[in-house]
Amino acid sequence: MPAGESVTDSLESRIRMRIRAIPGAAVGVAYANLSRGQSLYINADTSFHAASTMKVPVMIEIFRRVDAGEIALDQGILLVNQFGSIVDGSPYSLDPAEDSDSAMYHQAGTRVTLRELLERMIVRSSNLATNAVIAIAGGEQVTATMRNLGARAIQVRRGVEDGKAYALGLNNTTTARDLAIIMATVEEGKAASPASCAAMREILLRQEFNDEIPAGVPKGVKVAHKTGQITATLHDAAIIYPHNGDSYVLVVLTGGISDEKVARSLIADISRVVWLYDAAMQGARSRADVDGK
Repeated sequence: MPAGESVTDSLESRIRMRIRAIPGAAVGVAYANLSRGQSLYINADTSFHAASTMKVPVMIEIFRRVDAGEIALDQGILLVNQFGSIVDGSPYSLDPAEDSDSAMYHQAGTRVTLRELLERMIVRSSNLATNAVIAIAGGEQVTATMRNLGARAIQVRRGVEDGKAYALGLNNTTTARDLAIIMATVEEGKAASPASCAAMREILLRQEFNDEIPAGVPKGVKVAHKTGQITATLHDAAIIYPHNGDSYVLVVLTGGISDEKVARSLIADISRVVWLYDAAMQGARSRADVDGK
């Protein structure tokens, strides 16, 4: 570490150096250790297309409705592959070939529990399940709930593949800071009831796409997270649980990177740098605790 540079400055410089290695990349980073109060933000207020990270706010809204007794996780929802555009209500359908959970389409025309829809929306990032759930939650209400939780910029406007809305620039957007705030409320039991937050963390822990933030931490470390991906855009928003330390939140949003492998490697590398920093800080605190006894 250069003379006069703090440990946090060193973390930031390492991350910025890694980002600069990819010309034209737009990257937002938010890191927060919730117990120690340590944080780092890089381009954290830059707005990105939210891609599938918006599914976490949608899940939160549903669990809050469950807490209020308005809906039940075990109620059956008729699953149909037809939705109305937010522009004019005109119908559109999803393409199974463009969905990471194409198997979900075999259940179209049947009743599926809200519990299963939430699971598939997060764990397999099912677009069909997502649109069914958003039809219940409502984009405006999801956004309003995020404001109440402290996220000031995120916009959840629509379901997936609403082509008319996309053409008008009516997209779901977020910042790294807002996603970090949202993930922190889930971890701290503030996004909904403590029991619902625990249930949401368990769903996030079952995430099946683990090539970004989880790839930067040691094998066996638990990571509750949600990825997001569209053309030249790749994100991950996570809560990381070190074996012998405090949990921390890490969000990495990327845009302008056409090579998916490059974007994945970047997010994993940032995750690795943050892991090493957080572990060093935990070790320093543990030594200080021992010395103070």
